[in-house]
Amino acid sequence: MSRIHANMSVLLFFVGLLLSSWCLAHAEAAKPAAAPWSIEDPKPGGVARSLSVKQISLPNGVTGAESLAFDRRGQGPYAGVSDGRILKWDAITQEWATFAYNSNYKNNPTCTSSLPRSADAESVCGRPLGLQFHTRTGNLYIADAYLGLMMVGPGGGEATVLAADAGDGGKPFTFVNGIDVDQATGDVYFTDSSTVYTRAHNSEILYNRDSTGRLLKYDARTGKVTVLRAGLPYPNGVALSFDRTHVVVAHTGPCQAFRYWLKGPKAGSYELFADLPGYADNVRRAARGGYWFALNRESIDSTSPEHLVGVWVDGDGGNHDVVTAPKGVTLSDISEKNGRLWLGSVELDYVGLGVIVSRSN
Repeated sequence: MSRIHANMSVLLFFVGLLLSSWCLAHAEAAKPAAAPWSIEDPKPGGVARSLSVKQISLPNGVTGAESLAFDRRGQGPYAGVSDGRILKWDAITQEWATFAYNSNYKNNPTCTSSLPRSADAESVCGRPLGLQFHTRTGNLYIADAYLGLMMVGPGGGEATVLAADAGDGGKPFTFVNGIDVDQATGDVYFTDSSTVYTRAHNSEILYNRDSTGRLLKYDARTGKVTVLRAGLPYPNGVALSFDRTHVVVAHTGPCQAFRYWLKGPKAGSYELFADLPGYADNVRRAARGGYWFALNRESIDSTSPEHLVGVWVDGDGGNHDVVTAPKGVTLSDISEKNGRLWLGSVELDYVGLGVIVSRSN
């Protein structure tokens, strides 16, 4: 092992220790999973529901469907993947097809080559993370970690950059990550996870407890970006509440969710919404109310037989149900559609489709 690799191994070891200590205070003990995949209420006497998950493989050579979205006709999911493209799943042909791409992907041979890419190719070819459609227009908004806030029309094709900085004379976005769209106004809420570290160095955000992240708003009418909140520790996914009074923001490192009030007597305030049992990625509204948080890693002891990959939190920040999976699985997105759960992961080479098959006490 080279000295560089040895040093990296030591760094990752201490990062792992740091992650465990950072979130352990917020973790709640939970009973062992009833099945390899399940959804359960960890409270005594809670209901456990077995979850049957079908794996829909991504095309050869790409991984990491970090965020999933469905268009105004309910088609999809659409997924941003590791080579910089947005893919669309066709339920009839059972195939993935290219839906959108950025100009760098289109014009740079490195991005389309079948040969192994260099480690820094992602910063050139782009890395689409958060995705969300505006139902009325059919436009797809894209949070690209390196290229900024982007948009492509309902027909797909080359996406355009709407904003690469906050328009305040500051530096360009560093790590654009989560996204949601106000369906009434078309305004876009998104996060820049750090103003110091890019996605390629996201472990440094945790290791150094970086708190330079921001919550931002793109005004669809004026095209201007506003910084709603700065100085945030690893803000990631974002979801507008059902009543449009606030946005919920998942914070990866602190294992917490906060909400920023848009309207009412608390407008402009930022308050704790929920402590989470793991390192949250995307957050999505749930059909029954509340929110689904996907977890990259659980914060409970790694020797536990339960492996948490998601959590449902009600609209008041309580009543957690947990999603468990086999060891080795991590989730970045839990999107609910027609009573089924679509599961995305920044690390895996497939998208999961989960169906509840049984219930037990």
